[in-house]
Amino acid sequence: MSTLSYAVSDSLTMLRRNLKHAQRYPSMTVSTVIMPVMMLLLFNYAFGGAIGAGISGAGGGAYIDYVAPGIILMAATAGAVATAVGVCVDMTEGIVNRFRTMSISRAAFLTGHVVGSVIQTLIAVALVIGVALAIGFRPNASPVEWLAVIGMLTLLVLALTWLAAGMGLVAKTPESASNAPLPLTFLPFLGSAIVPTDSMPTGLRWFAEYQPFTPVIETLRGLLMGTGIGNSGYLALAWCLGLSLAGYLWARSAFGRTAKR
Repeated sequence: MSTLSYAVSDSLTMLRRNLKHAQRYPSMTVSTVIMPVMMLLLFNYAFGGAIGAGISGAGGGAYIDYVAPGIILMAATAGAVATAVGVCVDMTEGIVNRFRTMSISRAAFLTGHVVGSVIQTLIAVALVIGVALAIGFRPNASPVEWLAVIGMLTLLVLALTWLAAGMGLVAKTPESASNAPLPLTFLPFLGSAIVPTDSMPTGLRWFAEYQPFTPVIETLRGLLMGTGIGNSGYLALAWCLGLSLAGYLWARSAFGRTAKR
């Protein structure tokens, strides 16, 4: 068996380990779903009448059609917390030192965590989309556009998961690891998730238009509701690829430094 085959086999073993952990201790996965669902219900039923009255939304439709793509993106960001905590717990409880005494691929630990977290987060995103559809979200996307939405969300989740893995590796405790990804969770509020950026004050509007999540939200909204995308698709793809590369290099470097301790 070649070195690559050993690495793939060890990574699959680590993936099964992480998925079993998620199955036995589902609290982090559940929390990944609860927060965006609560936000969806809050903005649709409590604030939707007031906020939606001033927003044309998707072709003048209901506010749920405007806000749902932003909340779906929030579900993608919420999975970063579970990833950072899971990696940090393994690092602080000594299981990684045990792995290092065994004949397994060095890359398997991070690969198993990242792939497992991507699967859990995408399941959470699917549940949030289901809730949105149940309370009135009515996208008009074609099957090809739905595939593009799935691809964009998968790429975004992969990027955020690598970043969260790096956060978990450098965190000293699981508590600090759970706090580190919170800015990612709340950054969509400072974009076009809830209201259009042109309704914001000048300084905040500039930040909202140039932060990474706004082009992703506009791309998801355009694919799902048929609104204009402009160059948001290219910007979203560039942000996701750039964040994926940065997160991967950071996590690999942080894991290498801990291996030398």
